[in-house]
Amino acid sequence: MPEAAADLLVTVLGSGTCVPSRERSSCALLAETAGRRFLLDAGPGTLRRLAEAGFALDDLTAVLFSHLHPDHTGDLAALLFAMKYDPGTRRATPLTLVGGQGFADFYARLKGAYGDWIDPGAGRLRIREVAVDGPDVLDSAGIEIRTAPTAHTPQSVAYRLQSPSGRSCVYSGDTDWAASLVQLAERADLLVCEAAFPEGQKVAGHLTPALAGQIAARAQVRRLMLTHFYPACEAADIAAQCRQTWSGPLLLARDLMRIPVE
Repeated sequence: MPEAAADLLVTVLGSGTCVPSRERSSCALLAETAGRRFLLDAGPGTLRRLAEAGFALDDLTAVLFSHLHPDHTGDLAALLFAMKYDPGTRRATPLTLVGGQGFADFYARLKGAYGDWIDPGAGRLRIREVAVDGPDVLDSAGIEIRTAPTAHTPQSVAYRLQSPSGRSCVYSGDTDWAASLVQLAERADLLVCEAAFPEGQKVAGHLTPALAGQIAARAQVRRLMLTHFYPACEAADIAAQCRQTWSGPLLLARDLMRIPVE
């Protein structure tokens, strides 16, 4: 299991979308701080990328879901199935699953389809819901996590994780322009923001690189990392498009990229 060298360390486990790609798994991010590890979204391919990054399921403190689309939740059933039957899994504390209001019902319906195969057993799972009509805050294993609704689906939320020393990472999930995201990301050390489609090909409910840059600029974040690239992005100069509105440090997400948040 890798040791975090920074107070807050982010690993990209999936920088792609629902469209299959050899280079990019669906959406997932791992944030490590103070010995805690938070998985943000778990699209198809996440568990393999987690293993490739050197982590086991027992290393996870919580899984935070931005919304319920399959490219963000596709590996949830597989994760729970593994918790129940992988002989190497011996959690000492419950795994916390977090999502917007309606997430508990989503899990109940998923369990209705799979039955007890995805019930890890008594005391091994905790489900938390956060508000979708305004900002919210929760404490997970001593780490403060703030949330805000975004403009994608009724359950969509963005997350802000803050380390004990005050370093912060904001994960947008899927969203269109949202003032609530600007507020959540204010002066964050790292904003991981979707930029699903190039300029000129915008789709409702998603951002382009220039719009993501505009959010970062208004929020006055220290660094911006773009992610959630549909295939059209591979043929475009995403960085140049983002530079129309953002002049600060810029990263383009790749699977298994590790970023110390400093």
